[in-house]
Amino acid sequence: AMGLCNSSDSDQPKITLVPTKQAMPIVGLGTWKAENGEEVKNAVTWAIEAGYEHIDCAACYGNEQMVGQALKEAFDGGKAKRNEIFITSKLWNSEHDPEHVKPALELTLKELQVEYLDLYLIHWPQNWEHVEGSNRSFPKNEDGTMMYTNVALEDTWKALEACVESNLIKNIGLSNFNEEQIDRILAVAKIKPAVLQVEIHPFFSQEPLVAFAKSKSIAVTAYSPLGSGVEINGQKVIDHPKLIEIAKKHEKSAAQVVTAWLIKRGIIVIPKSTHKERIVQNLDVFNFTLDEQDMKDIAALNANARAGFGGAIEEDKDGNPLGPRDRVHPDFPFSYPNVPPEADAAEAEGENETEAQ
Repeated sequence: AMGLCNSSDSDQPKITLVPTKQAMPIVGLGTWKAENGEEVKNAVTWAIEAGYEHIDCAACYGNEQMVGQALKEAFDGGKAKRNEIFITSKLWNSEHDPEHVKPALELTLKELQVEYLDLYLIHWPQNWEHVEGSNRSFPKNEDGTMMYTNVALEDTWKALEACVESNLIKNIGLSNFNEEQIDRILAVAKIKPAVLQVEIHPFFSQEPLVAFAKSKSIAVTAYSPLGSGVEINGQKVIDHPKLIEIAKKHEKSAAQVVTAWLIKRGIIVIPKSTHKERIVQNLDVFNFTLDEQDMKDIAALNANARAGFGGAIEEDKDGNPLGPRDRVHPDFPFSYPNVPPEADAAEAEGENETEAQ
């Protein structure tokens, strides 16, 4: 039901989203950690020129206005039509209260200069106070802790469904939710989640969660496909000798090999770059296929090394890690340190401790 399909109007592989049957291009441009306005504007412009048909945004990245300028120029200049670009954004943690959902979305639409989104995700399950006039707040108490709220995820979901009914969004989904939280949404959803966006890379392959999502007809998008700087035994993902070896064999880069690995798993991927050559290279992944041995070799690199916990890892006065900032919120989705897969527990333990720092 959710296989790759080649739609007639473009030769890029797409994933068919089950709730709407809309086709979502399997490679998109990520815009996280691109705070410099001019940089992100150029990146989006170059991506559309290179033939990207999917841009992944979020209110909390603080750059939607610049993304919007690039989109408007591309649409006005005839470089693309709105219905040819799949646009995703995300509801920030400060906007979970149902009364804030539609205004948060409307501000995103205004900044992106579009009339609708193809996909809107709840960015994280944990939530905190809204600050008037913003859709991406980080309000803190005097002691520096976040001003947490406890909005039921189900209520936020219903507010997203209302936005679909108002034709402001085509598909809705989740980001950084765990299996139990996804089940909570499925139990009340009139409109089912179309996509789950989570961290996935060769050091954190997420096989159980991906299988779970697919069993529920939810497509999966991988963020931080190159590990966002996470190191195992002092090595970043793209420097791993096994990936370099596979890359040489296919006359591609390690980054392209990682993208091809995700594509072959049926996972949507949003590599982020602000460099023109790399933006072009990240889309140049449809002319080769990894073989079964390549897939096995990359799967073997998994160390359950999660890079992103949604906030800094806090330390005690002696510098020992206490855990992620948001661990105190009842809906914080992840265990810390990340629990290694049973079979590799002993082997991964040391690795996970270094990752935790």
